[in-house]
Amino acid sequence: MANGTAKERRQDMMELDIEALDMEGRGVAQQDGCTHFVDGALPGERVRVANPAGGRRHQVWELQDILQASSQRVQPPCPHFGVCGGCVMQHLEPSAQVAVKQRHLEDSLQRVGGLRPERLLAPVHGPYWAYRQRARLSVYRVDGEGLRIGFRERGSTHVADLRQCLVLPAPVSALLPALRELIAGLSIPHRIPQIELAMGDSACVLVLRHLLPLTQQDQDSLRAFGREHGVQWWTQAGGPDSARPLDPVPPAQELAYALPEFDVRFAYRPTDFTQVNPASNRSLVSQALALLAPGLQERVLDLFCGLGNFTLPLARRAAFVTGVEGSAALLERARHAARAHGLQDRTDFAQRNLFEADRNWWDALGRVDKVLMDPPREGARAVAEVLARLSDERRPQRIVYVSCEPLTLARDAAILVHRGRYRLRAAGVLNLFPHTGHVESMTVFEPA
Repeated sequence: MANGTAKERRQDMMELDIEALDMEGRGVAQQDGCTHFVDGALPGERVRVANPAGGRRHQVWELQDILQASSQRVQPPCPHFGVCGGCVMQHLEPSAQVAVKQRHLEDSLQRVGGLRPERLLAPVHGPYWAYRQRARLSVYRVDGEGLRIGFRERGSTHVADLRQCLVLPAPVSALLPALRELIAGLSIPHRIPQIELAMGDSACVLVLRHLLPLTQQDQDSLRAFGREHGVQWWTQAGGPDSARPLDPVPPAQELAYALPEFDVRFAYRPTDFTQVNPASNRSLVSQALALLAPGLQERVLDLFCGLGNFTLPLARRAAFVTGVEGSAALLERARHAARAHGLQDRTDFAQRNLFEADRNWWDALGRVDKVLMDPPREGARAVAEVLARLSDERRPQRIVYVSCEPLTLARDAAILVHRGRYRLRAAGVLNLFPHTGHVESMTVFEPA
């Protein structure tokens, strides 16, 4: 019996030459008609693996030994790497991470859309550490272990017990032990599922999601913690719109971020969508406007405009900008920001479900010279379908498409190019989420 077990174990081990890296941070090898995935392995490495799971065409292995290491392998600095699911590429040199993402973008465009960009944009880099000023931390109490606060474990619904997080701002990372102690001492720690972080240029907000009412003592504990550590507490008893500050916030201490290049500043609620990486967002906006190149006589359409992250900078360069967004609350904050900057005469905002865009909606817009769109992961298929059906006289002369999902971008790009007679002039990645598999990209389309 023992000999049989040893033989079986030997048969379950093999050596693989890793050829690529998938967006979950797993090494990929092709051998004997099967695709093999190895967590922790990198392209160019020869590895010994064991304990396969899967079928004849796809197998997932456990890494046993690295027989030949990649020159781009680095020691992950985070002690939670491999357990926490927040980062999957810390073992790969950061510039090589960007190359992997660029290759994934190109492969997606080719495989899904049959497209190759005429020009590859230089990748946009940003800070690799302490960049994440938006985060949603899960809270979970484990019997016999106490409270856990962190991101989900890799490949699991369990919560990783974080003692620090190197992609969070250093002051926030340092708060994690004290935050755990605070929540454990509240009256309802078992009914607090998450804490959301939103950090602006001069304010740090923590939103406490609670499923039962907080006691007065709970609120006093939150206030004392806030005073000691310089954070604002908001409480959220229901959906995002139910979030409220625990105490009134003076205007000078409101949550906000600025885009100095365009002399604009945006105030927002901690549950509003904003980019996670503020430094890279500044580069994102700057590159998008440079590629779109709006003229002083041109009318621009900003789709999925949110708070006006692109709309207000565009209004500094174009004759007129129309921002379109599905959320009435975000549009109201965008209008307020436009008025605060004296841009109300050069902007207009309209509420619209852009996943149901149609030709009647487009015709009501009037003249549109250029389009910028920044959809969510679902992409902008309905918008692409409308643009693909326009006559030459009505077609925008340039489209800049900012995407957070290469597969839906490739689908929409195929509609624009193959059916809409557009050319894919340029494409490139922006590393807004270092050490993760998230790919942010920008593409440029012009009439063929």
